[in-house]
Amino acid sequence: MGGFKRALFGYRRAEVEDAISIRDARILGLELNGDAARAALSELETETTSLTGMVLEREREIRCLNERLREANECHDRSIASLDAITSRLEEVEAQARGQATRIRMKALREAVEVSKKVKELTEIEPALQAEADAGQGPAADDESLYEGKVKLEIGPLGDFSQLVGFEDAVGQIGASEIKVDRFSEGRATFSMRLDEPTDLLSELEELSALDFKVRHNAPDNLILDVDEEQGPEQRAA
Repeated sequence: MGGFKRALFGYRRAEVEDAISIRDARILGLELNGDAARAALSELETETTSLTGMVLEREREIRCLNERLREANECHDRSIASLDAITSRLEEVEAQARGQATRIRMKALREAVEVSKKVKELTEIEPALQAEADAGQGPAADDESLYEGKVKLEIGPLGDFSQLVGFEDAVGQIGASEIKVDRFSEGRATFSMRLDEPTDLLSELEELSALDFKVRHNAPDNLILDVDEEQGPEQRAA
């Protein structure tokens, strides 16, 4: 106001009105700026509220994910513990099974040895028993070289499995049927067969078999042969 020029009755009216207009314009401008600032502030507050809600929601999701991760880790730990327990149990069962299998094999071997001993004893006394039976039956048949019906044949010692197969083939060429290897132990083999017609078994075997043998026991349904162990390498290989 100090810049106004004085008139007769005070300040000049035009200058005062101009100053008032400028003041009102400034006040209006400040009010407009204030409204704009308040609007911007309100918008910022709205955005802040929205961002705050988003942050809280993310924090809840993170807490939920952390909880799920913790539960998954606990479940994994329990699974590992269960797997370790199962593995340990399986190892125990496997060890027990191996021990049981070993005991079964040892028992089977012992039983096989006992059976072999008993069979050997029976084989050794069989000729004597047969001889006694033959003596009790009286005179033998007119032709003891002919065999017919069910016949058991024992031969040995055989050097290897190929000799067993070769002798079995020779028996098959004679015309015998129902040929079966009942036993093959300690190099001696026992065959059972059926001859449908009278057959000179010894003669046929001497002709068809590559083995040299001697007759230890001869009966109508039982024949025991001993292989000559002094035969040459070519004959034993055959």
